[in-house]
Parts: sequence; C-alpha cells; structure tokens
Amino acid sequence: MSLRLAASTDNSDGDATVPASKSAPLLIEATRLGKVLAAGASARDLERRLPHEEVAALKASGLLAARIPVKHGGPGLDWLDTSRIVLALSRGDPNIAQSIQPHLTILEQVAADGSDLLQHRIFTSVLAGKLIANAAAERGGAFYGDIATRLTADPKGGFRLDGRKYYSTGSLFADTLYVTALNEAGKVVAVLFPRDREGVTILDDWNGLGQRTSASGTVELAAVRVSEDEIIRPPSPTERRWHVQAAAQLIHVAIDSGIALAALDDAIHLARNRGRTLRESGVERAVDDPYVLQTIGELSAAASGAVAILERSAGFVDRAARAFFTGTATGADFVAASIAVAEAKIVSTEAALRNGEKLFLVANASGTDRALNLDRHWRNARTHTTHDPIAYKFKFIGDFLLNGRAPPSSVKI
Repeated sequence: MSLRLAASTDNSDGDATVPASKSAPLLIEATRLGKVLAAGASARDLERRLPHEEVAALKASGLLAARIPVKHGGPGLDWLDTSRIVLALSRGDPNIAQSIQPHLTILEQVAADGSDLLQHRIFTSVLAGKLIANAAAERGGAFYGDIATRLTADPKGGFRLDGRKYYSTGSLFADTLYVTALNEAGKVVAVLFPRDREGVTILDDWNGLGQRTSASGTVELAAVRVSEDEIIRPPSPTERRWHVQAAAQLIHVAIDSGIALAALDDAIHLARNRGRTLRESGVERAVDDPYVLQTIGELSAAASGAVAILERSAGFVDRAARAFFTGTATGADFVAASIAVAEAKIVSTEAALRNGEKLFLVANASGTDRALNLDRHWRNARTHTTHDPIAYKFKFIGDFLLNGRAPPSSVKI
C-alpha cells in the first residue's frame, strides 16, 4: 500500500475549507498560552500543584473547541492545526496538554456516534469553554482495556453506573465526564454526564514520577444515574475501523514532541546563562564549546524531526477523517493513517526521552540542582510514553510493509 499523501485543505467533517482567518488566531493563542504555561511549569511540578488557574485560562481561550465542526458553530480546524495547538501547549506544560487529549478524541466520537441531542449539548458546552475528561482505563483484567464498570437498568427509570476507573486524565479539571462501561448485553458503551453528579467521587491520587499535575487519578462511580440521551453505543472495533485511534495517537505524538522542544529550550537557556567550559576546550564561553554546540545540534535535530513527522502523519489522519465523515472512506485510508502515526510515535518517543536526558550534557553537574528541576522533562517523557509501548508499533509497521497485514482495528497504533 502506498503511503503517499495527497495534499488537501478540506476540514474533516466535509464543510467548506477552513480559512486561515479561523485557524491563525487559535494557533497564535496556543503559542501565547504555551509560553505562559512554561513560566510556571517547573514550580507546579516541584510542588505538585494542580494547574487549576492555568486550565481555566485554557478553557477561556477557545482552543478546546478547535475540532468542533463549522456546521455546529465551531472553527472546524483540521488535525494538522489541532496537533500544532497541542504541540504549543505541551512545549509549555505537557501535563496540561495531556489533560485535554481525551477531550479532543471524545469530541470526535460525539461527532461520529452521538445523537443530535447529545451533539448539540456537548458542542454547545465546549463552545462555552467546558472541558471533557475520560474515565475509561481500569486496573485488573487479563488485558489492557478490560472493563468491569457496568451500566444497568435502574428500576426507577433510566440507568445506573457502577465502577472504579483509574488514570482518569484531567478529571479534576473537567466539567463533563466520559465513562466507558459494559451494558447488560456485555457491549461497550460510553456515557457523558456532568462530573458533579451524585455518586461521582474523584480522587487526587495520581502518584507517577512524571506528568505529576495531569490530574490522572481515580474516579469512583456509585449508582450514578444516567439517562438514555447521555449514552453512546458505538460499533465495536471489530465492526468498524476508523480514524479515531490514529487521531488519539497523533495527540500523544504532539505531546512528546512538545517535551522534546521544551528540553531543547532549557538546554539553550542553560548554555547561555549557566554553562561553564573546561580549560582544555580552548574557549572561554560554554556557547563556543564544540561539545556544547554538538549537544544543542543533536537536541534540535531530534525535536525538529519529531515535529516534522508529526505534521506529516497529521496529513494522513486528516485524509482519513475527511473520508470518514463524507462517507468516502476505504480501509486503506485508515490503515495508512495508523501506520504513519505509528512511525511518528516511535520518532517522538525517542526524541522526548533523548532530549530529556542529553540536556544535562550542557550544564554538567550544576544542572542536577533540584531547584532547576530539569529532570522533569525526562520524567514527563518516560511517564507519558510507558502507557503506550512503541515495541508493538515497530511490529505492526514491519508486518504491514513486509506482509501487507493491517494492524488490528482494536489497537491504538
């Protein structure tokens, strides 16, 4: 299968081409806000202080509505510009960028599978600055993705939701929760409802070594009342291959690429302001030391490579998304997006980890001062990338290229 990308500027829901007048202000705002987030990111990590004020600013920015289709009153940005927004936010603080990853993919499912009523309610709330967070992952079970949470009929009418979710990224910042569960027929369903509903308890118990302020704690659900119009019953992965798995991974690529850029930013600052050199170097300033120059060059090349492949893979996701929403998709569109994003995830993972470690070559021992908190870049990268091991991405890419076998449709590759 060819992975050549056909150039297109159409947005993914089949509406008119998104004009620069809509995308440019949001990209400018993302860059501005990313710089604001960067100013306090280290202190928030050291103190493990959740960024409630910063997330409030993000909600007010209009960035959360980037993917809402034009026909629903949104800007209808494509995945390329959406990934650039996430990249800018992650460069500032990857915790905050990660906290909106579920939000963006959930909006895609609402657009695809939500009823007219649910779409109107969710899109209207997001346009007003509301954030959606997921409560999907669970501990236990034989495999990743096993679900014990149950949605059952309530004798009083409607349904009730019972279960316990972990790694509920952004849940403490959310206005709406997205919960996956098994219904009485054993089918996976999704439910969207206000986070302050009776029976919902959100615990601030995330204790990872990195991404410490992403609010990825526990959500407890005890007889939470749910109405029919809050439920999405999507096709199973075996019944439908589509672009959302690749889109979800694209956001992770943007987050990791942002970490790589943030490490480069700090390395440059260190070399200019704190760097010292050896007498044997033959130069007086760290910025003239050939080994410092080499390190900065390596960090820059790794970060730039990650950003370049992020943008390349976003084009494949856009083509698949557009084909899905216009009803013109073939399985090849979705497979091509999955493979392209898998390649990008490998590159961005390695760039984030490498840059988070190699920046210390610029500052030497002084860079290990805890007050500088430079290890947060590696900790963030290592924590973020462990939930999604790249080993299987190598496998699926190789199997596709050598044997023509598409990755399983249930795999978020």
